[in-house]
This record gives sequence, C-alpha cells and structure tokens, in this order.
Amino acid sequence: MEAVKSGKLKVSQEKEVVLDFLDALNGEDFKTARHYLSDDMIFDGVLGHREGADIYIEDMRKMRFKYKILKAFSDGDDVCVLYDIDMSGETIYTAGWYKVRDNKIKSLRVVFDPRPIVGQ
Repeated sequence: MEAVKSGKLKVSQEKEVVLDFLDALNGEDFKTARHYLSDDMIFDGVLGHREGADIYIEDMRKMRFKYKILKAFSDGDDVCVLYDIDMSGETIYTAGWYKVRDNKIKSLRVVFDPRPIVGQ
C-alpha cells in the first residue's frame, strides 16, 4: 500500500517497477523493458496467452503500443494499472493486473473490450 510522507506520495517498489516498465515500452526501449520481466513471466489477455519474457517482448516490438496511464494502485506484490492503450490507432481502455516478485514482473493479466480492434 502507499503511504504519505512529508506531503509526498510514496510509491511502492512494485508499483515503481511496473511504471518504469511501461515507460520503457512507451519509449520503445525494449532492452530496458525486458529487464523488468522475470524470465518465466506469463501473460494472459483477451486475445492470447504467452509464456516467457522474450516471447512477450518480441510481441511488444511488433505491436509498439503506447500507454497512457490513468491510475495505478498497489497492494503488496499486486499492481493494477488502468490505462488507455493506443493499439494501431485505436484507443482501448484497459485494466492490467501485474504480479511483481523480486523486483521483476512475474505475470500480467489484461482485460479490455476487443470489439474495436476485431471489427465487431
């Protein structure tokens, strides 16, 4: 959980890992982004499942999404981020649930309405 100290918001270490990871993706710095992922990281999303950080990063290289963070919450190892993601010109409101262990993202689960990008 976050705490207030000296009038400034203290960011949890887990939340900082996730926000730094997203910043690296936004900057297309995939080497830095990969640094924040556990080798055996698991991704579960509306349109697919990936196992392994290298596979996930390769997908991110191809898609080059841009993340506009609206809100981020942390509770222990769990970090939830609400964001608008630019997916090939479509802005998709998304929720991401990150599990962070040992300063690495162990898993990511995302939920969004896929209709704008699948043509329904």
